[in-house]
Amino acid sequence: MEGLTLTQREQARLGVLNRVLQGFMGVGEAAHLLGVSERHAWRMLAAYREEGAAALAHGNRGRRPANTIPEEIRQQVITLAGTRYARLNQTHFTDLLEEREGVILARSTVRNILVGAGIGSPRRRRPPRHRVRRERFPQEGMLVQIDGSHHDWLGGRGPVMALLLAVDDATGTVPWSLFRYQEDTYGYFLLFQGILERRGIPLAVYSDRHAVFQFTATARCPLEDHVARDHGLTQFGRAMGELGVTQIFARSPEAKGRVERAAGTLQDRLVAELRLAGASTLDEANCVLWEFLPRYNQRFGVPAAHPASAYRPMDPDLDLAGVLCFKHNRKVARDNTVKYQWRPVQLLPGPDRPSYAGTRVEVQERLDGRLVVSYQGRIIPSREAPPRPSVLRMANGIRPWEPTTTLQSLAMGVTPVGAGDHPHREGAAAGSYRQATNGVARRLGRPRSPAPPTGQSRRPTPRQQARWRAVQKAKRRGLGLRAIARELGIHRNTARKYAAATIPPTYPKHQPSVTTGVNATDIIP
Repeated sequence: MEGLTLTQREQARLGVLNRVLQGFMGVGEAAHLLGVSERHAWRMLAAYREEGAAALAHGNRGRRPANTIPEEIRQQVITLAGTRYARLNQTHFTDLLEEREGVILARSTVRNILVGAGIGSPRRRRPPRHRVRRERFPQEGMLVQIDGSHHDWLGGRGPVMALLLAVDDATGTVPWSLFRYQEDTYGYFLLFQGILERRGIPLAVYSDRHAVFQFTATARCPLEDHVARDHGLTQFGRAMGELGVTQIFARSPEAKGRVERAAGTLQDRLVAELRLAGASTLDEANCVLWEFLPRYNQRFGVPAAHPASAYRPMDPDLDLAGVLCFKHNRKVARDNTVKYQWRPVQLLPGPDRPSYAGTRVEVQERLDGRLVVSYQGRIIPSREAPPRPSVLRMANGIRPWEPTTTLQSLAMGVTPVGAGDHPHREGAAAGSYRQATNGVARRLGRPRSPAPPTGQSRRPTPRQQARWRAVQKAKRRGLGLRAIARELGIHRNTARKYAAATIPPTYPKHQPSVTTGVNATDIIP
Protein backbone atom coordinates (compact mmCIF):
# COMPACT_ATOMS: atom_id res chain seq x y z
CA MET A 1 0.00 0.00 0.00
CA GLU A 2 3.04 2.28 -0.08
CA GLY A 3 2.44 5.27 -2.32
CA LEU A 4 -1.31 4.64 -2.60
CA THR A 5 -3.36 7.86 -2.75
CA LEU A 6 -7.12 7.73 -2.22
CA THR A 7 -9.51 10.52 -3.07
CA GLN A 8 -12.08 11.86 -0.60
CA ARG A 9 -14.75 9.67 -2.22
CA GLU A 10 -12.57 6.56 -2.00
CA GLN A 11 -11.79 7.30 1.66
CA ALA A 12 -15.51 7.51 2.34
CA ARG A 13 -16.02 4.14 0.64
CA LEU A 14 -13.18 2.68 2.70
CA GLY A 15 -14.90 3.79 5.91
CA VAL A 16 -18.22 2.26 4.83
CA LEU A 17 -16.63 -1.09 3.92
CA ASN A 18 -14.76 -1.22 7.25
CA ARG A 19 -18.05 -0.76 9.09
CA VAL A 20 -19.60 -3.60 7.08
CA LEU A 21 -16.73 -5.90 8.06
CA GLN A 22 -17.08 -4.85 11.71
CA GLY A 23 -20.78 -5.70 11.63
CA PHE A 24 -22.05 -2.18 12.21
CA MET A 25 -24.22 -2.23 9.07
CA GLY A 26 -25.47 -4.53 6.37
CA VAL A 27 -24.51 -4.61 2.72
CA GLY A 28 -27.87 -3.13 1.72
CA GLU A 29 -27.34 -0.06 3.90
CA ALA A 30 -23.79 0.28 2.62
CA ALA A 31 -25.02 0.17 -0.99
CA HIS A 32 -27.51 2.95 -0.22
CA LEU A 33 -24.76 5.11 1.29
CA LEU A 34 -22.32 4.45 -1.55
CA GLY A 35 -24.94 5.13 -4.22
CA VAL A 36 -24.46 1.71 -5.93
CA SER A 37 -26.51 -1.44 -6.26
CA GLU A 38 -26.33 -4.13 -3.61
CA ARG A 39 -24.72 -6.52 -6.07
CA HIS A 40 -21.94 -4.03 -6.81
CA ALA A 41 -21.47 -3.46 -3.08
CA TRP A 42 -20.79 -7.21 -2.69
CA ARG A 43 -18.19 -6.97 -5.48
CA MET A 44 -16.45 -4.07 -3.75
CA LEU A 45 -16.44 -5.91 -0.44
CA ALA A 46 -14.90 -9.05 -1.99
CA ALA A 47 -12.19 -7.04 -3.74
CA TYR A 48 -11.41 -5.14 -0.54
CA ARG A 49 -11.02 -8.38 1.41
CA GLU A 50 -8.62 -9.73 -1.22
CA GLU A 51 -6.54 -6.69 -2.18
CA GLY A 52 -7.03 -4.22 0.65
CA ALA A 53 -7.45 -0.48 0.12
CA ALA A 54 -5.78 -0.74 -3.31
CA ALA A 55 -8.97 -2.34 -4.65
CA LEU A 56 -10.84 0.96 -4.24
CA ALA A 57 -8.58 2.72 -6.77
CA HIS A 58 -9.75 1.73 -10.25
CA GLY A 59 -7.06 0.16 -12.40
CA ASN A 60 -8.15 2.06 -15.50
CA ARG A 61 -7.92 5.47 -13.87
CA GLY A 62 -6.79 8.01 -16.44
CA ARG A 63 -7.01 5.58 -19.39
CA ARG A 64 -9.42 5.84 -22.30
CA PRO A 65 -11.58 2.70 -22.71
CA ALA A 66 -10.90 0.66 -25.84
CA ASN A 67 -14.63 0.29 -26.62
CA THR A 68 -15.44 4.01 -26.52
CA ILE A 69 -18.01 5.08 -29.08
CA PRO A 70 -16.40 7.51 -31.59
CA GLU A 71 -17.35 11.13 -31.13
CA GLU A 72 -18.65 11.36 -34.72
CA ILE A 73 -21.21 8.62 -34.08
CA ARG A 74 -22.27 10.26 -30.81
CA GLN A 75 -22.91 13.57 -32.53
CA GLN A 76 -24.80 11.80 -35.32
CA VAL A 77 -27.07 10.05 -32.83
CA ILE A 78 -27.73 13.27 -30.92
CA THR A 79 -28.49 15.20 -34.11
CA LEU A 80 -30.88 12.56 -35.46
CA ALA A 81 -32.65 12.30 -32.09
CA GLY A 82 -33.37 16.02 -32.14
CA THR A 83 -34.36 16.39 -35.81
CA ARG A 84 -35.55 13.50 -37.96
CA TYR A 85 -36.38 11.03 -35.20
CA ALA A 86 -37.58 13.45 -32.55
CA ARG A 87 -40.12 12.26 -29.93
CA LEU A 88 -39.44 8.55 -30.58
CA ASN A 89 -38.94 6.14 -27.72
CA GLN A 90 -35.41 4.90 -27.28
CA THR A 91 -36.05 1.32 -28.43
CA HIS A 92 -37.75 2.43 -31.66
CA PHE A 93 -35.00 4.98 -32.26
CA THR A 94 -32.34 2.26 -31.86
CA ASP A 95 -34.09 0.07 -34.43
CA LEU A 96 -34.35 2.91 -36.95
CA LEU A 97 -30.67 3.75 -36.51
CA GLU A 98 -29.78 0.21 -37.56
CA GLU A 99 -32.33 -0.08 -40.37
CA ARG A 100 -32.05 3.33 -42.05
CA GLU A 101 -28.76 4.87 -40.92
CA GLY A 102 -26.56 1.80 -40.64
CA VAL A 103 -25.56 2.66 -37.07
CA ILE A 104 -25.58 -0.51 -34.98
CA LEU A 105 -25.70 0.27 -31.27
CA ALA A 106 -27.26 -1.34 -28.23
CA ARG A 107 -30.33 0.30 -26.75
CA SER A 108 -28.48 0.96 -23.48
CA THR A 109 -25.68 2.69 -25.41
CA VAL A 110 -28.16 4.89 -27.24
CA ARG A 111 -29.87 5.69 -23.96
CA ASN A 112 -26.55 6.71 -22.33
CA ILE A 113 -25.72 8.98 -25.27
CA LEU A 114 -29.12 10.69 -25.17
CA VAL A 115 -29.19 11.05 -21.39
CA GLY A 116 -25.70 12.53 -21.46
CA ALA A 117 -26.93 15.11 -23.98
CA GLY A 118 -29.98 15.96 -21.87
CA ILE A 119 -32.51 14.20 -24.16
CA GLY A 120 -34.84 12.05 -22.09
CA SER A 121 -37.34 9.45 -23.18
CA PRO A 122 -40.82 10.82 -23.98
CA ARG A 123 -42.40 7.86 -22.19
CA ARG A 124 -41.78 7.64 -18.47
CA ARG A 125 -43.08 4.86 -16.25
CA ARG A 126 -42.55 4.55 -12.54
CA PRO A 127 -42.78 0.96 -11.31
CA PRO A 128 -44.97 0.37 -8.23
CA ARG A 129 -43.05 0.34 -4.95
CA HIS A 130 -43.98 -0.95 -1.53
CA ARG A 131 -42.94 1.61 1.06
CA VAL A 132 -41.92 0.67 4.59
CA ARG A 133 -40.70 2.69 7.57
CA ARG A 134 -36.96 3.20 7.38
CA GLU A 135 -34.74 2.31 10.33
CA ARG A 136 -32.26 4.79 11.71
CA PHE A 137 -28.65 4.48 10.68
CA PRO A 138 -26.64 2.80 13.43
CA GLN A 139 -23.84 5.38 13.82
CA GLU A 140 -23.78 9.13 14.25
CA GLY A 141 -22.46 10.87 11.14
CA MET A 142 -23.55 8.26 8.59
CA LEU A 143 -26.42 10.41 7.34
CA VAL A 144 -27.23 14.08 8.00
CA GLN A 145 -30.57 15.51 6.84
CA ILE A 146 -30.61 19.21 5.95
CA ASP A 147 -33.50 21.50 5.06
CA GLY A 148 -34.73 25.09 5.33
CA SER A 149 -37.79 26.13 7.33
CA HIS A 150 -39.51 29.41 6.36
CA HIS A 151 -41.55 30.77 9.25
CA ASP A 152 -42.34 33.99 11.13
CA TRP A 153 -39.83 33.08 13.81
CA LEU A 154 -39.86 36.52 15.46
CA GLY A 155 -43.64 36.74 15.68
CA GLY A 156 -43.89 40.06 13.83
CA ARG A 157 -41.12 41.77 15.85
CA GLY A 158 -38.64 41.57 12.97
CA PRO A 159 -38.12 40.26 9.45
CA VAL A 160 -39.33 36.89 8.21
CA MET A 161 -36.36 34.51 8.17
CA ALA A 162 -35.46 30.97 7.15
CA LEU A 163 -33.96 28.47 9.58
CA LEU A 164 -31.28 26.30 7.93
CA LEU A 165 -31.36 23.07 9.90
CA ALA A 166 -29.26 19.90 10.01
CA VAL A 167 -30.38 16.76 11.87
CA ASP A 168 -28.34 13.60 12.40
CA ASP A 169 -30.34 10.55 11.33
CA ALA A 170 -28.94 8.22 14.00
CA THR A 171 -29.43 10.41 17.08
CA GLY A 172 -31.96 13.06 16.02
CA THR A 173 -29.66 15.79 17.37
CA VAL A 174 -28.89 19.05 15.60
CA PRO A 175 -25.13 19.34 14.87
CA TRP A 176 -25.54 22.96 13.73
CA SER A 177 -28.17 25.42 12.58
CA LEU A 178 -28.48 29.12 11.79
CA PHE A 179 -30.95 31.77 10.69
CA ARG A 180 -30.78 33.43 7.27
CA TYR A 181 -32.96 35.93 5.44
CA GLN A 182 -33.42 33.41 2.64
CA GLU A 183 -32.59 29.82 1.72
CA ASP A 184 -29.49 30.18 -0.46
CA THR A 185 -26.17 28.51 -1.23
CA TYR A 186 -24.19 30.92 0.93
CA GLY A 187 -26.26 29.99 3.97
CA TYR A 188 -25.88 26.24 3.39
CA PHE A 189 -22.12 26.72 3.05
CA LEU A 190 -22.13 28.36 6.48
CA LEU A 191 -24.30 25.54 7.83
CA PHE A 192 -21.96 22.85 6.55
CA GLN A 193 -18.91 24.78 7.76
CA GLY A 194 -20.37 24.71 11.27
CA ILE A 195 -20.90 20.93 11.02
CA LEU A 196 -17.35 20.33 9.78
CA GLU A 197 -15.74 22.44 12.49
CA ARG A 198 -17.74 20.87 15.34
CA ARG A 199 -18.28 17.25 14.29
CA GLY A 200 -16.35 16.38 11.11
CA ILE A 201 -17.19 15.20 7.61
CA PRO A 202 -20.35 13.03 7.42
CA LEU A 203 -20.67 10.13 5.03
CA ALA A 204 -23.88 11.30 3.32
CA VAL A 205 -26.24 14.27 3.17
CA TYR A 206 -29.99 13.85 2.66
CA SER A 207 -31.89 16.83 1.24
CA ASP A 208 -34.80 17.79 -0.97
CA ARG A 209 -34.49 18.80 -4.62
CA HIS A 210 -34.08 22.52 -3.99
CA ALA A 211 -32.08 24.42 -6.64
CA VAL A 212 -29.26 24.79 -4.10
CA PHE A 213 -28.72 21.02 -4.01
CA GLN A 214 -29.75 19.74 -7.45
CA PHE A 215 -29.56 21.54 -10.78
CA THR A 216 -32.15 20.73 -13.46
CA ALA A 217 -31.92 22.25 -16.93
CA THR A 218 -35.68 22.89 -17.06
CA ALA A 219 -35.78 24.71 -13.70
CA ARG A 220 -35.48 28.48 -13.65
CA CYS A 221 -33.14 29.24 -10.79
CA PRO A 222 -33.40 32.52 -8.83
CA LEU A 223 -30.99 35.26 -9.80
CA GLU A 224 -29.10 35.07 -6.51
CA ASP A 225 -28.37 31.34 -6.81
CA HIS A 226 -24.88 30.41 -7.95
CA VAL A 227 -24.89 27.39 -10.22
CA ALA A 228 -21.87 25.61 -11.70
CA ARG A 229 -23.39 24.37 -14.94
CA ASP A 230 -20.17 22.88 -16.35
CA HIS A 231 -20.84 19.40 -14.98
CA GLY A 232 -24.53 19.64 -14.13
CA LEU A 233 -23.78 20.26 -10.44
CA THR A 234 -24.72 23.11 -8.18
CA GLN A 235 -22.02 24.85 -6.17
CA PHE A 236 -23.14 22.89 -3.10
CA GLY A 237 -23.04 19.60 -5.00
CA ARG A 238 -19.57 20.39 -6.31
CA ALA A 239 -18.36 21.08 -2.76
CA MET A 240 -19.84 17.80 -1.49
CA GLY A 241 -18.04 15.92 -4.25
CA GLU A 242 -14.72 17.47 -3.25
CA LEU A 243 -15.29 16.44 0.37
CA GLY A 244 -16.33 12.89 -0.57
CA VAL A 245 -19.86 13.30 0.85
CA THR A 246 -22.63 11.37 -0.92
CA GLN A 247 -25.72 13.38 -1.81
CA ILE A 248 -29.11 11.63 -1.50
CA PHE A 249 -32.23 13.44 -2.72
CA ALA A 250 -35.66 12.91 -1.21
CA ARG A 251 -38.67 12.58 -3.47
CA SER A 252 -41.17 13.74 -0.85
CA PRO A 253 -41.19 15.65 2.45
CA GLU A 254 -42.11 12.44 4.26
CA ALA A 255 -38.87 10.81 3.12
CA LYS A 256 -36.81 13.25 5.22
CA GLY A 257 -39.14 13.06 8.19
CA ARG A 258 -36.38 13.56 10.79
CA VAL A 259 -35.60 17.12 9.77
CA GLU A 260 -39.26 17.91 9.00
CA ARG A 261 -40.38 16.89 12.50
CA ALA A 262 -37.45 18.74 14.07
CA ALA A 263 -38.47 21.89 12.20
CA GLY A 264 -42.02 21.51 13.51
CA THR A 265 -40.77 21.16 17.08
CA LEU A 266 -38.55 24.22 16.72
CA GLN A 267 -41.42 26.27 15.27
CA ASP A 268 -43.16 25.67 18.61
CA ARG A 269 -40.37 25.80 21.20
CA LEU A 270 -37.83 28.08 19.52
CA VAL A 271 -40.45 30.72 18.72
CA ALA A 272 -41.28 30.87 22.42
CA GLU A 273 -37.58 31.09 23.32
CA LEU A 274 -37.10 33.98 20.90
CA ARG A 275 -40.13 35.78 22.31
CA LEU A 276 -38.94 35.37 25.90
CA ALA A 277 -35.49 36.65 24.96
CA GLY A 278 -36.97 39.64 23.11
CA ALA A 279 -35.04 38.91 19.91
CA SER A 280 -35.98 41.18 17.02
CA THR A 281 -33.01 40.96 14.61
CA LEU A 282 -31.17 38.24 12.75
CA ASP A 283 -28.07 38.39 14.95
CA GLU A 284 -30.08 38.26 18.16
CA ALA A 285 -32.07 35.28 16.85
CA ASN A 286 -28.86 33.39 16.03
CA CYS A 287 -27.48 34.02 19.51
CA VAL A 288 -30.66 32.64 21.09
CA LEU A 289 -30.64 29.66 18.71
CA TRP A 290 -27.05 28.65 19.44
CA GLU A 291 -27.69 28.90 23.17
CA PHE A 292 -30.85 26.78 22.78
CA LEU A 293 -29.34 23.95 20.66
CA PRO A 294 -27.51 22.10 23.54
CA ARG A 295 -30.72 21.99 25.56
CA TYR A 296 -32.68 20.79 22.53
CA ASN A 297 -30.19 17.98 21.81
CA GLN A 298 -30.22 16.87 25.43
CA ARG A 299 -34.03 16.80 25.51
CA PHE A 300 -34.83 15.19 22.13
CA GLY A 301 -31.64 13.31 21.21
CA VAL A 302 -31.63 9.48 21.25
CA PRO A 303 -28.58 7.21 21.63
CA ALA A 304 -27.25 5.62 18.45
CA ALA A 305 -27.19 1.86 18.06
CA HIS A 306 -23.37 1.96 18.03
CA PRO A 307 -21.58 4.59 20.13
CA ALA A 308 -18.67 5.08 17.70
CA SER A 309 -18.88 8.17 15.49
CA ALA A 310 -18.78 7.94 11.70
CA TYR A 311 -17.73 11.55 11.19
CA ARG A 312 -14.38 11.69 9.39
CA PRO A 313 -11.85 14.18 10.76
CA MET A 314 -10.77 16.86 8.31
CA ASP A 315 -7.36 16.59 6.71
CA PRO A 316 -5.04 19.27 8.16
CA ASP A 317 -3.90 20.09 4.62
CA LEU A 318 -7.47 20.56 3.39
CA ASP A 319 -8.24 24.15 2.38
CA LEU A 320 -11.81 24.31 3.65
CA ALA A 321 -12.23 27.91 2.49
CA GLY A 322 -11.27 26.77 -1.03
CA VAL A 323 -13.98 24.08 -0.99
CA LEU A 324 -16.93 25.92 0.56
CA CYS A 325 -16.87 28.78 -1.91
CA PHE A 326 -18.30 29.80 -5.28
CA LYS A 327 -16.16 28.72 -8.22
CA HIS A 328 -16.54 30.00 -11.78
CA ASN A 329 -14.38 29.63 -14.86
CA ARG A 330 -13.19 32.76 -16.61
CA LYS A 331 -10.98 33.52 -19.62
CA VAL A 332 -8.10 35.89 -18.94
CA ALA A 333 -8.08 39.04 -21.09
CA ARG A 334 -5.01 40.28 -22.90
CA ASP A 335 -4.24 42.72 -20.10
CA ASN A 336 -4.18 39.79 -17.61
CA THR A 337 -7.49 40.70 -15.99
CA VAL A 338 -10.65 38.75 -15.32
CA LYS A 339 -14.06 40.14 -14.43
CA TYR A 340 -16.28 38.56 -11.82
CA GLN A 341 -19.65 40.16 -11.09
CA TRP A 342 -18.43 43.46 -12.59
CA ARG A 343 -15.37 43.40 -10.32
CA PRO A 344 -12.10 43.46 -12.30
CA VAL A 345 -9.22 41.41 -10.89
CA GLN A 346 -5.62 41.95 -12.02
CA LEU A 347 -3.47 38.80 -12.23
CA LEU A 348 0.14 39.35 -11.20
CA PRO A 349 3.07 37.56 -12.88
CA GLY A 350 4.43 34.52 -11.11
CA PRO A 351 7.91 33.03 -10.97
CA ASP A 352 7.05 30.27 -13.46
CA ARG A 353 4.58 32.12 -15.72
CA PRO A 354 4.83 35.83 -16.56
CA SER A 355 1.47 36.06 -18.35
CA TYR A 356 -1.87 34.24 -18.18
CA ALA A 357 -3.50 35.96 -21.17
CA GLY A 358 -5.88 33.65 -23.08
CA THR A 359 -5.91 30.89 -20.44
CA ARG A 360 -8.90 29.59 -18.51
CA VAL A 361 -8.69 30.23 -14.77
CA GLU A 362 -10.96 29.54 -11.82
CA VAL A 363 -12.28 32.48 -9.81
CA GLN A 364 -13.21 31.59 -6.24
CA GLU A 365 -15.48 33.84 -4.20
CA ARG A 366 -14.75 32.92 -0.58
CA LEU A 367 -17.33 33.21 2.18
CA ASP A 368 -15.50 36.24 3.59
CA GLY A 369 -15.94 38.10 0.28
CA ARG A 370 -12.36 37.69 -1.00
CA LEU A 371 -11.74 36.80 -4.64
CA VAL A 372 -9.04 34.16 -5.23
CA VAL A 373 -7.88 33.11 -8.70
CA SER A 374 -6.62 29.57 -9.27
CA TYR A 375 -4.85 28.14 -12.32
CA GLN A 376 -4.39 24.36 -12.58
CA GLY A 377 -4.89 23.96 -8.83
CA ARG A 378 -2.44 26.71 -7.83
CA ILE A 379 -3.39 30.09 -6.38
CA ILE A 380 -2.34 33.01 -8.58
CA PRO A 381 -1.30 36.27 -6.87
CA SER A 382 -3.83 38.93 -7.75
CA ARG A 383 -5.18 42.30 -6.69
CA GLU A 384 -8.01 44.62 -7.60
CA ALA A 385 -7.56 46.00 -11.09
CA PRO A 386 -7.47 49.78 -11.63
CA PRO A 387 -10.88 51.08 -12.78
CA ARG A 388 -11.53 52.11 -16.36
CA PRO A 389 -12.02 55.80 -17.27
CA SER A 390 -15.77 55.30 -17.65
CA VAL A 391 -15.99 54.05 -14.06
CA LEU A 392 -14.04 57.06 -12.81
CA ARG A 393 -16.36 59.41 -14.68
CA MET A 394 -19.39 57.72 -13.14
CA ALA A 395 -17.79 58.06 -9.67
CA ASN A 396 -17.63 61.83 -10.25
CA GLY A 397 -21.31 62.00 -11.13
CA ILE A 398 -20.77 62.14 -14.93
CA ARG A 399 -22.61 59.50 -16.88
CA PRO A 400 -21.26 58.76 -20.36
CA TRP A 401 -24.75 58.10 -21.70
CA GLU A 402 -26.04 61.56 -20.71
CA PRO A 403 -25.02 64.87 -22.38
CA THR A 404 -22.83 66.95 -20.05
CA THR A 405 -23.58 70.21 -21.87
CA THR A 406 -25.62 70.40 -25.06
CA LEU A 407 -25.68 69.12 -28.61
CA GLN A 408 -22.95 71.43 -29.83
CA SER A 409 -20.52 70.21 -27.15
CA LEU A 410 -20.94 66.66 -28.44
CA ALA A 411 -20.44 67.67 -32.04
CA MET A 412 -17.73 70.36 -31.99
CA GLY A 413 -16.96 71.13 -28.35
CA VAL A 414 -18.73 74.55 -28.57
CA THR A 415 -21.66 75.52 -26.37
CA PRO A 416 -24.65 76.50 -28.57
CA VAL A 417 -27.84 78.34 -27.72
CA GLY A 418 -30.04 76.32 -25.38
CA ALA A 419 -32.96 74.36 -26.69
CA GLY A 420 -35.38 75.77 -24.14
CA ASP A 421 -35.02 79.52 -24.82
CA HIS A 422 -38.76 80.03 -25.18
CA PRO A 423 -41.09 78.61 -22.55
CA HIS A 424 -43.81 77.72 -25.07
CA ARG A 425 -41.37 75.67 -27.12
CA GLU A 426 -39.67 73.88 -24.24
CA GLY A 427 -41.20 70.46 -24.87
CA ALA A 428 -40.73 70.56 -28.64
CA ALA A 429 -37.19 71.90 -28.39
CA ALA A 430 -36.30 69.21 -25.88
CA GLY A 431 -37.63 66.53 -28.24
CA SER A 432 -35.71 67.91 -31.21
CA TYR A 433 -32.66 68.34 -29.01
CA ARG A 434 -32.84 64.69 -27.96
CA GLN A 435 -33.35 63.53 -31.55
CA ALA A 436 -30.36 65.53 -32.77
CA THR A 437 -28.25 64.41 -29.82
CA ASN A 438 -28.94 60.76 -30.58
CA GLY A 439 -27.97 61.35 -34.19
CA VAL A 440 -24.63 62.82 -33.17
CA ALA A 441 -24.13 60.06 -30.62
CA ARG A 442 -24.62 57.43 -33.30
CA ARG A 443 -22.04 59.12 -35.53
CA LEU A 444 -19.57 59.41 -32.66
CA GLY A 445 -20.13 55.78 -31.60
CA ARG A 446 -21.70 56.71 -28.25
CA PRO A 447 -24.87 55.39 -26.54
CA ARG A 448 -28.07 57.33 -27.02
CA SER A 449 -28.87 59.88 -24.36
CA PRO A 450 -32.13 59.78 -22.41
CA ALA A 451 -34.67 62.56 -22.43
CA PRO A 452 -33.58 65.70 -20.57
CA PRO A 453 -35.51 66.42 -17.39
CA THR A 454 -38.52 68.67 -17.82
CA GLY A 455 -39.65 68.82 -14.21
CA GLN A 456 -42.71 66.62 -14.96
CA SER A 457 -41.20 63.11 -14.84
CA ARG A 458 -43.38 60.14 -14.10
CA ARG A 459 -42.62 57.85 -11.18
CA PRO A 460 -41.34 54.38 -12.20
CA THR A 461 -44.04 51.76 -12.35
CA PRO A 462 -43.81 48.58 -10.22
CA ARG A 463 -42.92 46.64 -13.38
CA GLN A 464 -40.05 49.02 -14.15
CA GLN A 465 -38.79 48.79 -10.57
CA ALA A 466 -38.92 44.97 -10.64
CA ARG A 467 -37.13 44.90 -14.00
CA TRP A 468 -34.41 47.25 -12.72
CA ARG A 469 -33.85 45.08 -9.64
CA ALA A 470 -33.66 41.91 -11.76
CA VAL A 471 -31.15 43.48 -14.14
CA GLN A 472 -28.99 44.73 -11.26
CA LYS A 473 -28.97 41.26 -9.66
CA ALA A 474 -27.98 39.66 -12.96
CA LYS A 475 -25.31 42.34 -13.38
CA ARG A 476 -23.82 41.48 -9.96
CA ARG A 477 -23.68 37.84 -11.04
CA GLY A 478 -21.30 38.85 -13.80
CA LEU A 479 -23.64 38.31 -16.76
CA GLY A 480 -23.18 40.36 -19.91
CA LEU A 481 -25.86 42.46 -21.55
CA ARG A 482 -26.70 39.76 -24.08
CA ALA A 483 -27.06 37.11 -21.36
CA ILE A 484 -29.18 39.43 -19.20
CA ALA A 485 -31.49 40.21 -22.12
CA ARG A 486 -31.84 36.53 -23.00
CA GLU A 487 -32.54 35.48 -19.40
CA LEU A 488 -35.12 38.20 -18.68
CA GLY A 489 -36.68 38.20 -22.15
CA ILE A 490 -36.01 41.87 -22.91
CA HIS A 491 -34.19 43.75 -25.66
CA ARG A 492 -30.46 44.27 -25.29
CA ASN A 493 -30.83 48.04 -25.45
CA THR A 494 -33.33 47.85 -22.60
CA ALA A 495 -30.90 45.70 -20.61
CA ARG A 496 -28.14 48.25 -21.26
CA LYS A 497 -30.33 51.12 -20.06
CA TYR A 498 -31.40 49.38 -16.84
CA ALA A 499 -27.86 48.12 -16.14
CA ALA A 500 -26.38 51.61 -16.42
CA ALA A 501 -29.05 53.28 -14.25
CA THR A 502 -28.25 53.71 -10.55
CA ILE A 503 -31.97 54.05 -9.74
CA PRO A 504 -35.09 52.85 -11.61
CA PRO A 505 -35.26 55.07 -14.71
CA THR A 506 -38.03 57.65 -15.02
CA TYR A 507 -39.56 59.04 -18.18
CA PRO A 508 -40.91 62.54 -18.90
CA LYS A 509 -44.55 63.04 -19.66
CA HIS A 510 -45.46 63.22 -23.32
CA GLN A 511 -45.36 66.74 -24.73
CA PRO A 512 -47.17 67.80 -27.94
CA SER A 513 -44.76 68.05 -30.84
CA VAL A 514 -44.12 71.54 -32.28
CA THR A 515 -42.09 72.16 -35.43
CA THR A 516 -38.79 73.81 -34.59
CA GLY A 517 -35.80 74.84 -36.60
CA VAL A 518 -33.32 72.68 -34.72
CA ASN A 519 -31.78 70.05 -36.96
CA ALA A 520 -28.85 67.79 -36.23
CA THR A 521 -27.45 68.24 -39.74
CA ASP A 522 -27.35 72.02 -39.28
CA ILE A 523 -24.63 71.89 -36.64
CA ILE A 524 -22.55 68.92 -37.79
CA PRO A 525 -19.77 70.06 -40.13
